[in-house]
Amino acid sequence: MKYEKWSLGYWLLKQYVRFVDWIIHKKIILNGTENIPRNKPILIAPNHQNALSDPMAILLHTRFQPVWLARADIFKPGFITLALRFLKIMPVYRMRDGKDQLAKNEKTFADSIKVLENNCALALFPEAAHSAKRQMLSHKKAVPRIVFQAEEKAENNLDIHIVPTGIYYSSYWKFNRSVLVNFGEPILVNDFLEAYNENPSAATLILRDALEEAIEPLTLNIKSKENYEIFELIRAIYGKAFARKTGPQNGFVQRFKSDQQLVKKLDELETINKENTEKICSDAKRFDAQVRKYGLRSWLVENPDNNFWKLGFNKLLLLITLPVFAYGFLFNAIPFFVIDTIVRKKIKDFAFWSSFSLVLGFTLFPIVYLLELWAVSDWLPLWWHKLLFFAALPFAGKLAFRWYILLLKTIGRGRLFILKAFRKQQWQSLKNQQEKLFDELDKII
Repeated sequence: MKYEKWSLGYWLLKQYVRFVDWIIHKKIILNGTENIPRNKPILIAPNHQNALSDPMAILLHTRFQPVWLARADIFKPGFITLALRFLKIMPVYRMRDGKDQLAKNEKTFADSIKVLENNCALALFPEAAHSAKRQMLSHKKAVPRIVFQAEEKAENNLDIHIVPTGIYYSSYWKFNRSVLVNFGEPILVNDFLEAYNENPSAATLILRDALEEAIEPLTLNIKSKENYEIFELIRAIYGKAFARKTGPQNGFVQRFKSDQQLVKKLDELETINKENTEKICSDAKRFDAQVRKYGLRSWLVENPDNNFWKLGFNKLLLLITLPVFAYGFLFNAIPFFVIDTIVRKKIKDFAFWSSFSLVLGFTLFPIVYLLELWAVSDWLPLWWHKLLFFAALPFAGKLAFRWYILLLKTIGRGRLFILKAFRKQQWQSLKNQQEKLFDELDKII
């Protein structure tokens, strides 16, 4: 297979999966697309935290048919290997695959060089593994090795551009999540060729470190190992309040940037003051436990004003839109819950949940939709009625899910109303605990 050749089948599949991906996400935001050069060989180098969702975030939202390098152990004989090749994914062998397998990397590197020589896009995760956390792993040397070998073969005439890329998800697996893809300014391999000619090993390390430094500002990177989970909790509890202090907040991107500042300050605090860090973490866990004890979420405790009127409005909106929910739920519940059950019970690695949900989704949902169309076809005499019914099903499913989320928020507001109205002492204690935690964070951070 010539990976560098444009594929019609790949393009057709991409359009379908792009639509499914759009249904799954609430927002898809691309920043820095102007940094992706045209008519140049490029290597896209993103952070890797969410298995198949990460390459999807790149290939579905750029003009390329990028050729990916992935670990060799996913290439099982038969259909899986054929499918991966069709998707332009090449195997990379590691020591754990067996020392005798490493020689096979020469063909992969040779095919990679062909991709770059034809001004196509190569894509590779510099970390060589996914972390399933908002945390970058140490970079490996594969990216520098490939680009230097390609330039060496072409007598330094390729002018390869490495595009550092950061991917951020509001949630790693939940339906209706948001995703942000940041493309940074390209790193020009030409700038490192003189150093490579003098000392290849040293230049490889220099380029590896330069790429890692370029990717980190494009991601949310919680460096703490000891307090990672608690820092994530603090970000969820205190992030919105911190964002208001950093400047005007106009959406998902601005919140991402303020969260970057927040986790950086938390990491710094851990380095310079262990005692304060332990106290803050302990207070955050205690507050979170109390919030959950009353069946609430921290955002309700933070903003309890006008809850009675918001509760009433939400109930009215839920009642008015109940038929929309019923329609969407009726025709989408079976595949949705089947996929959710399979993923939760069968997939042990949390980082693969969204990947399997996506793959099962774009295969199972159309089958169920066709069966449902067949079941109701007698009530839809005209062809355009059938077409309209079929086309409306995924949108109705998404609206039904949003109705369900509003229902959960309304239930939370109902619990808040009961707590404030009938258990005032407990409510005041909870609110005081939240204000004390925020005051401590304000002073320290």
